[in-house]
Amino acid sequence: MKSLRFILILLLVVAGLGISHSSARAGAFTYTSSINVQNLENATATITLHFYNQDGTENVTPVEDTIGPLGSKVYFPIPADTGFNGSVVIESTTQIASVSNIHGNNYAANASYVSSSQGYTKILIPLLMKGNSGYNTWFNVQNAGNGDAFVKVTYSDGTSVTPASPIKLGAAMTFDQGAEASHPKVFSAIVESTNGQLLAATVVEESTKIMFAYNGFGATASNPVMPLINANNSGYQTGIQIQNSGTVSTDVVVTYKPSLFGTTCTETQTIPAGQSKTYALYPFAGVPLPGMTTTCVGGTRFVGSAKVTTNSAAQPLVAEVNQFKGTLNGGAYDGFDPTTASANVVLPLIMNANSGYWTSINLMNVGGATATVTCTFTPYGSVPLPTLTKSLAPDEGISWLQAAGDEFGTTKYIGSATCSAPGTQIVAIVNELGASTVADQLLVYEGINPTP
Repeated sequence: MKSLRFILILLLVVAGLGISHSSARAGAFTYTSSINVQNLENATATITLHFYNQDGTENVTPVEDTIGPLGSKVYFPIPADTGFNGSVVIESTTQIASVSNIHGNNYAANASYVSSSQGYTKILIPLLMKGNSGYNTWFNVQNAGNGDAFVKVTYSDGTSVTPASPIKLGAAMTFDQGAEASHPKVFSAIVESTNGQLLAATVVEESTKIMFAYNGFGATASNPVMPLINANNSGYQTGIQIQNSGTVSTDVVVTYKPSLFGTTCTETQTIPAGQSKTYALYPFAGVPLPGMTTTCVGGTRFVGSAKVTTNSAAQPLVAEVNQFKGTLNGGAYDGFDPTTASANVVLPLIMNANSGYWTSINLMNVGGATATVTCTFTPYGSVPLPTLTKSLAPDEGISWLQAAGDEFGTTKYIGSATCSAPGTQIVAIVNELGASTVADQLLVYEGINPTP
């Protein structure tokens, strides 16, 4: 009998979004998904993939497979029935990490997110939209507990949704803000299990052309960090949505530190209890909002990292980051709690010269000591990439491009990577970018800090 050492929770939406509590709207796209799984141990992993329909039934017979020591595999197309709309639980005999890419309308729009290795009874969602310059959001909530899960969603505008039916074990339920009652253009939410079951959640932001995806937060931080901020960089901009889940208002200072372009600057806003505020977007555009103070210069080029350096009332915060280029590309990632970072980060999907796609690793030293960071690459079967090494001071970031003309030339590569920095703690995100000038081919996901 297999001994299960690790369980991953993965939300998938494939070939048509079905709305669980409202059928008025069905998303902007027809969706397909891929799953990338990385084995983090030096032993063969036996894994089982369970595909759950939204009613809790299993879509197909559980799929068993093996992944070699420190190896990785991609599942595309996923081994589920055509038209599958649901969620996945991955069981493994070793510790694993996983990332899923979502593709809309035959790759016209794309997004990425990482799987969850645990659930929470309360999940924070810092950024939701309804009719915001053409953007709407929807999110899936998955039952990661051991029985039926009853949930309540409380929005920051004072409205709430409490479905009468529970979410079955392993299954997911969709909440579509575009189909719900009136909301403001930008708002936030708290998802709670009303009967103590564990939950996971993933959010999709979309227009008719662009798609972003990020995970809801089960844990907070007093000083979140963000490894990559772009502003006025070849058309790319960044918006950070910081949510205060505490009980009182707090003054939050974000410090921006360059890695490639720009100068260090700060932005200060007051975030009321239970609310969220947008950072980075307006000061770098030269349009400060009422109540905002900033030392950043509008219109200047900036590529670097960001950190909450002041949280006056020490309130629990979460931060979600959107990167976008006009009406062409968009991708999102979750900010990190530096106290939960580790000396190792795993990156389940890295590419170079792969049908026009390449990746960039954007890494930040969030520890208190200067350290040497080393990234090694494990291919799915293509030619290995060279090892990367860089010395980083505390709070310093770096961007490594896996692109033609940069570190890896024209060598085709599909695989995974592991970055290590003994003596400090690091966090990272990965940008996946295609060469199309008409399709949204930016996908972003968080590097995974493995637990001991």
